[in-house]
Amino acid sequence: MTTGEGAAAPGRRSDTGHADSLIAGEDASPATTAPAGGVPSTGGAAAPTAPRPGRRAELAPKAWVAFSFLFPALLLLAVLVLYPILYSVKRSMFDALGTHFVGLSNYKDMFTSPDTRTAIKNNAIWVLVAPIVVTALGLIFAVLTERVKWSTAFKTVVFMPMAISFLATGIIFRLVYDADPSRGLANAIISEIHDVFSNAAHYPGGRPRGTQVLTAAPGGGYQTTASVSPGGTILLPLVGVAADDLPKNAQDAIAPSARSGAVNGTVWFDFSRGGRGTPGSVDRGEKGLPGINIQALQNGKVVASATSDGTGRFSFRTLGAGSYTLRLPPGNFAARFAGPTWLGPTLATWAIIGAYIWIWAGFAMVLIAAGLAAIPREALEAARVDGGTEWQVFRRVTVPLLAPVLVVVIVTLVINVLKVFDLILILSPSSSQASANVLALEMWRVSFGGAQNYGLGSALGIFLFVLVLPAMIFNIRRFRREQQ
Repeated sequence: MTTGEGAAAPGRRSDTGHADSLIAGEDASPATTAPAGGVPSTGGAAAPTAPRPGRRAELAPKAWVAFSFLFPALLLLAVLVLYPILYSVKRSMFDALGTHFVGLSNYKDMFTSPDTRTAIKNNAIWVLVAPIVVTALGLIFAVLTERVKWSTAFKTVVFMPMAISFLATGIIFRLVYDADPSRGLANAIISEIHDVFSNAAHYPGGRPRGTQVLTAAPGGGYQTTASVSPGGTILLPLVGVAADDLPKNAQDAIAPSARSGAVNGTVWFDFSRGGRGTPGSVDRGEKGLPGINIQALQNGKVVASATSDGTGRFSFRTLGAGSYTLRLPPGNFAARFAGPTWLGPTLATWAIIGAYIWIWAGFAMVLIAAGLAAIPREALEAARVDGGTEWQVFRRVTVPLLAPVLVVVIVTLVINVLKVFDLILILSPSSSQASANVLALEMWRVSFGGAQNYGLGSALGIFLFVLVLPAMIFNIRRFRREQQ
């Protein structure tokens, strides 16, 4: 008994020691003990076998298997990206025909060309204005649509221009920016607003009927051939006024009546349909010309002015004794205000940026709205409970939490505007295309627009690639930081 117990005890100690070694992380094999009789015995349950050193490496794919899967993508990348870049670098070192090596001469010509300098200046305007405005509008739309019931319909309408190609957008905005208010939406709105706050009437093409009463005045406009004194009347007949230029408040003309101490007169459209009526006299159905400015001159100086009413009548009631010459200033016959020339050399770049904003505002709105949906509502509610106004909550809580999304939108738009091409080609007329030029358009014009200088075009392409590269590197580094 004593010997058996003594033999068993060492075996138990051996098992315990083996378990302790496993807990400590040691590599141990199943414990085998030898009792006093020298016969080996196995104690307890066998411990699990430790993994072999190279087992994790055996689970990794073979190098040739990974390469076989990556090879198609690498081949496409080399053919579609790497080869064009390297060939463009090489081609930029040769002349227009590609037969003579010119070194960096194309790059020198590029930076000394006024067209390239204009393109760089316009690209700088695009980069500084378009991404910021698009992102700001997208942020405003995304925040406001969270509080309305018809947000889905609004987002659909704002995002819809993204489904339209730049070619179709250029055609649409050529009509929007048309200089004629009867066709261009922008100038139609502006001219109507201008007419609301301006009382001046414009009758372009208006002229006197004959030279008996009115004649050309020095400095423009028309003046009476004879003088008039207080108590007298005068008729000022005009023709050459288009029917569309007659104001809505034009009424049938009424002949003036004499009044003591005043000079009364009528200015009207001296024309009757069918050739009826007497020239120089107010006939039935002939319309007065309201809004005409009439000036009374004495010794070559303007002493009084009056404006015709709906019937064409006007009156000078404060004239002193003497004779006066009446003048119709040239402003009465100037063309009606039609708004700016949007696609002219001065405003072409800004007008095209407006069309670009119309397209991409929906893109920014959708991305920012997704970022807003991910913001914890508890943070916004806590800020409101602490007494923050809606503007403070927006500025100090919403915008900082949206910063990563806003950076994505801005960087994406910066890369996009550096490559903008077709919208400018379609929207800008040939007379102002040079003023609205950008690098991508200049590259096309030099290479395929008639010059056929592929060396200079390749140099412009490499320069544009270098400009886009920092934004691409920034995006890649940001993606890597987010993954970490």
